[in-house]
Amino acid sequence: MPSASLVRDEYLEVVDNLRLTPSINILSLHAPYFASVLKAGQFLEIKTSESLIPLLRRPFSIHRIDGERIEIMVKVFGIASRQLYDAEKGTRLLTLAPLGKPFGYERDDFDVALLVSGGIGVAPMALLEDALRARSKEVYNFVGARTAEELVTRYLSNVEVATDDGSLGYKGNVVSLLSARLSVFSGKRVRIFGCGSNRMLDALCTFCNANGLACEVSIESIMGCGIGICYGCPIRVRDENGTVHNKLLCQYGSVVDAREIVFDDF
Repeated sequence: MPSASLVRDEYLEVVDNLRLTPSINILSLHAPYFASVLKAGQFLEIKTSESLIPLLRRPFSIHRIDGERIEIMVKVFGIASRQLYDAEKGTRLLTLAPLGKPFGYERDDFDVALLVSGGIGVAPMALLEDALRARSKEVYNFVGARTAEELVTRYLSNVEVATDDGSLGYKGNVVSLLSARLSVFSGKRVRIFGCGSNRMLDALCTFCNANGLACEVSIESIMGCGIGICYGCPIRVRDENGTVHNKLLCQYGSVVDAREIVFDDF
């Protein structure tokens, strides 16, 4: 968890709303303080309405930071995400941040970063790529979606895509694509960063653990408060002795090492 002294609850103004597809948009928020302290992989909690519907906040990863603006990527799943998809310029959203652990992009034990994302899991990868390139890392993106229409690769470089229906790129899931291309990076110090559905991350962690690949994943989950009060985001993690414990995702993650996370009971 970030230092409590860094966490603030502020009203952020919507300054732009870019609709990429009928169900995905990029919301730009004026957030001078948050833009100065947020790191790739951390998240924020947004109260999407001043009303009691919905009652709880929703977590969002940081898509990009541009000067005093932060961007989040939203996919419409229910009433809260619909409110953000429809948000007009000038709307003020109560936002708590910075929350969670960032990706380990500051580590010195790798030279090549493979960013593996599925669906809306692509959201934090643009900011992560910026952070990695600032540290002179090689970056390659593997992006998967069900169809070509659902692929989002904005601000990403060295991209290969996979679609379940074969409408663009590799036909199959993104973990299979990674497996097919992995030999290209043989002999290099590689670290893998993933984000997507739990099913996709389970497959990614299983693959990386079986092949001795360093990997960390940003886990998607409902987190009502983001600070460990509501106890609504339990996960199972394995310690160095192999013992499995219950943890709260908002406090332990939401970035977790692939060797630790247990998806069986997720």
